[in-house]
Amino acid sequence: MSERIVVDPITRIEGHLRVEVDIDENGVINDAFSSGTAVRGLELIVRDRDPREVWAYVQRICGVCTTVHALASIRSVEDALQIKIPRNAHLIRDIMNEALFVHDHVVHFYHLHALDWVDVVNSLKADPAETSRIAQSISNWPKSSVGYFTDVQNKIKKLVDSGQLGIFANGYWGHKAYKLPPEINLLAVAHYLEALDWQKEIVKIHTIFGGKNPHPNYVVGGMATPLNIDGENGVNAERLYQVSDLIDQANEFVNQVYIPDLLAIGSFYKDWTYGGGLNNYLCYGDFSTTDIYDTKNYRMPRGIILNGNLNEIHDIDLKDPEQIQEFIDRSWYTYDGKKFEGDGKHPFYGETEFNYTGPKAPYKTLDTDKEYSWIKAPRWREQPMETGPLARLMVGYAAGKQEIVDIVDDTLKRLALPLSALQSAIGRTIARGLETVLITDWMRKDMDELFKNIKLGDQGTLNQTNWDPENWPSKAQGVGWMEAPRGALGHWIDIEDGKTKNYQAVVPSTWNASPRDYQKKLGAYEAALKGTKLLNKEQPLEIMRIIHSFDPCLACAVHLTDLETKNSTEIRLG
Repeated sequence: MSERIVVDPITRIEGHLRVEVDIDENGVINDAFSSGTAVRGLELIVRDRDPREVWAYVQRICGVCTTVHALASIRSVEDALQIKIPRNAHLIRDIMNEALFVHDHVVHFYHLHALDWVDVVNSLKADPAETSRIAQSISNWPKSSVGYFTDVQNKIKKLVDSGQLGIFANGYWGHKAYKLPPEINLLAVAHYLEALDWQKEIVKIHTIFGGKNPHPNYVVGGMATPLNIDGENGVNAERLYQVSDLIDQANEFVNQVYIPDLLAIGSFYKDWTYGGGLNNYLCYGDFSTTDIYDTKNYRMPRGIILNGNLNEIHDIDLKDPEQIQEFIDRSWYTYDGKKFEGDGKHPFYGETEFNYTGPKAPYKTLDTDKEYSWIKAPRWREQPMETGPLARLMVGYAAGKQEIVDIVDDTLKRLALPLSALQSAIGRTIARGLETVLITDWMRKDMDELFKNIKLGDQGTLNQTNWDPENWPSKAQGVGWMEAPRGALGHWIDIEDGKTKNYQAVVPSTWNASPRDYQKKLGAYEAALKGTKLLNKEQPLEIMRIIHSFDPCLACAVHLTDLETKNSTEIRLG
């Protein structure tokens, strides 16, 4: 006899996600359902708008993933109109995206995911002297004295004694699934607090190159970043060296704080190889050393891996209507005002037609035999896919990308784990950290190349060739692809007579959080949850660990704007 457990909302994510699982008498999850409980529709407000302005609208899909939606939109227009950007613009865009990756991954680890592994209250039992010894044995980070950790412990004690845990409220403290000794818990909490201060520094790169954060400025044809080395206006030498210093600071924090903490925590959870799921991995590829269309020189290689088979990488064509399709069999949408089983659409021809058929509030559970989510079900050749840091690492490893192979092999050796252990919740968490190390190194290299170009006299950042709509073809289609922190991101645009005729965005969390399709194939979250044992059904920490390992962003996957007033709308089911 199975029992339905509902977690709504999943906290410490961006947006609104509901998860329902069926557990057997032993507490093992035998079925799972992922439901986006808000509705997207931002694609509708960009219809009939100037394609060169769409990026500014779709960037507001999310307050966390701002840069990636802007950049994917810009790339879709440039692809449609065959606009090639200057080398400096390519480097600046990559540096900005790399800065977002580093910021996002560090914030996710400490502020969204670490508390699934770290027992904050248990840190009160720690010996600060032993925490200091451990910290100094794994890193050269200067904040590691006995007095420092004593002060942190005293702060936590004041919160606990007050009965108001603040940012640490509502945790499952004392849960049997926590394994860290008190001293490691104290170390992690101290760095949680430090990361709050650090994260506001790295985003200054966006304010320098993009004018602000969040929602930095972009432009079709390059960057609206005037390089003026000796002038007072624009990005001068002082500003460039400030960016360079911020990159060095990020490198130090990642390598001296984040990674040592990740490995220290991970070493206590080496048996936590749950939450693998699909073992189908999708990566569009990104960070070309030449230009975005040179896919052979991607630092993150493009490709598909099916069933965990690293001996074969399948090619992917984002414009092929037979490859990328979105299905709506279990989603609250219609196509052409109707619903047919297995009716998938390629994003070039995609539609956003709302059709809520779910239960009226209040309700305890969803009818998961019918439609149960505002998220569509994207598929590659009708296969559900996982995307994100683990997918990128697996594709890169399979492709023999040497720096990826080396860092993966070295880390697995240090943890005494096989490669297969990465296909798990803890594996996704490790993959995200390793990727951050690689990206901080790429960011340093890209900044050095930007310096080199400028010293050679190249200060150009914008190409406005073919910028006039009078010179455009009457019809054009383009796709802007990239790798965002959470995975493969695609924006598809259909341009007609100088205006946006149709627009569709398929985001990483749409892939990962998708419901079942017409073949009853599970999405990545759903597949990852199956087979996991809950130690305490009243405190489903295991569900949180697995879902958080994907770093969900449901604000990207679902969104609504009122077409009449252009105001955001709150959805209350029923």
